[in-house]
Amino acid sequence: MLDFWEAISQNSIMKKRLLKTDILKSLGNFPAVGLIGPRQSGKTTLAKMVARSCNSKVIYLDLENTDDLAKLDNPDFFLSQYEDHLVIIDEAQRKPELFPLLRVVIDRKRKPCRFLILGSASPDIKRQASESLAGRIAYHELSPFTLKEVGLPKKNLNKIWLRGGYPRSYLAKNNLISVQWREDFIQTHLERDIPGLGIRIPATTLRRFWTMVAHCHGQLWNASRIAESMGIDHKTARRYLDVLQDTFMLRQILPYFTNTKKQLIKSPKVYLRDSGILHNLLKVDSFEILQSHPVVGSSWEGFCLEQILAAIPSRWDVSFYRTRSGAEIDFVIQPVQMMAPIAVEIKYSTAPKLTKGFWNAYNDIRPKQTFVVYPGKDSFPIAKNIWALPISQINKIVQKTANT
Repeated sequence: MLDFWEAISQNSIMKKRLLKTDILKSLGNFPAVGLIGPRQSGKTTLAKMVARSCNSKVIYLDLENTDDLAKLDNPDFFLSQYEDHLVIIDEAQRKPELFPLLRVVIDRKRKPCRFLILGSASPDIKRQASESLAGRIAYHELSPFTLKEVGLPKKNLNKIWLRGGYPRSYLAKNNLISVQWREDFIQTHLERDIPGLGIRIPATTLRRFWTMVAHCHGQLWNASRIAESMGIDHKTARRYLDVLQDTFMLRQILPYFTNTKKQLIKSPKVYLRDSGILHNLLKVDSFEILQSHPVVGSSWEGFCLEQILAAIPSRWDVSFYRTRSGAEIDFVIQPVQMMAPIAVEIKYSTAPKLTKGFWNAYNDIRPKQTFVVYPGKDSFPIAKNIWALPISQINKIVQKTANT
């Protein structure tokens, strides 16, 4: 009987994982490719799918497996036996001393498609690789499923928003199983994954902090307020935030700075990256509860943010604009420096309306294009260069920008 990951590798959703083509292109040009992302997002399954598409022999090492880890007791000798293979190294952050050696091995026989390195702690992986593999490695980040990958029927939109995009959560037979899987994921992340990175924070303390951040989802980060509530100092709160960000559980969006003379908000906004994890921490376990919950608007905003980030090129910057006088735009996208930005406003309404605060901000930054992302079906103009855009058509942000 197939296990879960083998089964979903045959699932049409897995076959549509958008990153597969990009990884294959990078393997054709670089000796090493890094695939980073949260645990259980499908990195291993995707790596094995990529391997099947390579014209190369493949060897797979899981550094959480003691037998595979033991094979690298003498890594130089072991890897030298597989110079003509694609070597997939999973959970590479478990053996940081491997990275300097990989440089030696790569330089001994410089050719593309030698190593595919998987990891779930981005700063460690990137720092170690950047110190040792500069010019030899290309990075890709795998998020959980996106709306584009699961397809558009409205039931899919509601389902992925409620459950989030982690494959086991999204593909669960019912909401109860999905909720239980997410609870287990949270506990495992706190009790095993984070300690496994050498980070010593009591699981109950970090769970409480994580929940408090969930209540602040989509709001300005206020370290002092959270620190006071927990009885810790603001530096400790900052450290906890960094731990969750570094392990792909949340992200910070920085403010957009322009040459306006307005008094700008300087604190970042904080979002939990997966809407399903957000809902579990807030005990929102059905779509009916979500619809009546105070978090519905900010949850939708964070969900849309993840779809936008998955659709746009990774080199594009995303920020937000807010002044102390109340002018505000949810997200400001900067494709390249010295180019007028793109403004994105998020509305959870089938008849989106723009506020005075939006128009004030619009006049401040004068965006090249503006999109109002909403849960409807049709795209239509609201004003000159301002379009209502269904979440299902989020890729038009890139298309319209390229055509103007």
